[in-house]
Amino acid sequence: MKHLTTFAGLAALLGVAIAPAAAQEKIKIGVLVTTSGPAAALGQQVRDGFALAIKDLGGKMAGRDVEIVNADDELKPDGAVTKARGLLERDKVDFVVGPIFSNILQAILKPATDGGAILISPNAGTSNFAGKECNQNLFVTSYQNDQNHEVLGKYAQDKGIKKAFIMAPNYQAGKDALAGFKRYFKGEVVDEVYVPLNQLDYSAELSKIAAASPEAIFVFLPGGMGVNFVKQFRQAGLAEKITFLSAFTVDESTLPAQQDAALGMFGGTNWAPNLDNPQNKTFVAAYEKEYNAVPGGYAAQAYDTALLIDSALKATGGKTDNKDALRAALMKADFTSLRGKFKFNTNHYPIQDFYLVKVAKRADGKFQTEIAQKVFTDYTDPYVKDCAMK
Repeated sequence: MKHLTTFAGLAALLGVAIAPAAAQEKIKIGVLVTTSGPAAALGQQVRDGFALAIKDLGGKMAGRDVEIVNADDELKPDGAVTKARGLLERDKVDFVVGPIFSNILQAILKPATDGGAILISPNAGTSNFAGKECNQNLFVTSYQNDQNHEVLGKYAQDKGIKKAFIMAPNYQAGKDALAGFKRYFKGEVVDEVYVPLNQLDYSAELSKIAAASPEAIFVFLPGGMGVNFVKQFRQAGLAEKITFLSAFTVDESTLPAQQDAALGMFGGTNWAPNLDNPQNKTFVAAYEKEYNAVPGGYAAQAYDTALLIDSALKATGGKTDNKDALRAALMKADFTSLRGKFKFNTNHYPIQDFYLVKVAKRADGKFQTEIAQKVFTDYTDPYVKDCAMK
């Protein structure tokens, strides 16, 4: 009895050391997105979609409690680097989820991955990281930037449109956007305009559009940029004359502000609220109940990101120390995506379907994008051939 008592006392004293690590420590995930300024709604959708998934998982992944550490990159690359380092060095996160914007992804990739975390982008997907600069510690759950824009280029080409005016912000994703559109559109580009990121007044550009008299415009103007441009385009009387093609310009993050001004406008995407599968219907209903808003692609991709991480941790028994095993488990993507089909290509970017969507007003008065047609099936990005994963 004396020996048993002594052992029990030692066990009590050493309980922290001998208890299973998975039962003691939380999985810590940093969510680094833009939640201030004109693009705040985009980052908030990511936060909300990710948080809803954690709630649906019971607050646990592979039996371990989950702690989310939120940070706002403020759409400032230098500040984002500081925030990323804080998540790693101060908060000791296992994963960094983010960002929204490609210039922020370019800035944080090295500090995040050099710091030992796996970086999972629920939105930004630059061409360089899909190709020659692909990184074994970067996974992208959204798309390669060009792809949604390629949807509109192919649609315009198939519709026989001869003249198009194209416009995007002057940063990497904007350049990828217009490159993607032009990859399939072979008609005349009457003007190619780059505007400053977060520009809100488009009077000069609208004058150019009116003067050029294109059959269609294609624009990539996310967040507040898209809100203002769509309203100004409609007010200028151009919406009745010119086919409006876009990506990330009329979507569930901008429609609450655009409303009737965006009706009938087209977008390109890998997901829509009315995508017909059981898991998506459940997600949309739960999101609307939780946040009283229609979810957009940002929220859906963030939800999938949480399910991806959960699937990987289940495969590793909740462990994150063996990075080779963790990467292999992430690569398998053993979860049921809201998009239906989902798998990673060798560059850690998805292979998936893409759709043309159209803005509609629901019976309850809310606005959403709805699938008009599927444009690409099991589509791979054009840069994967240049990726030699190390």
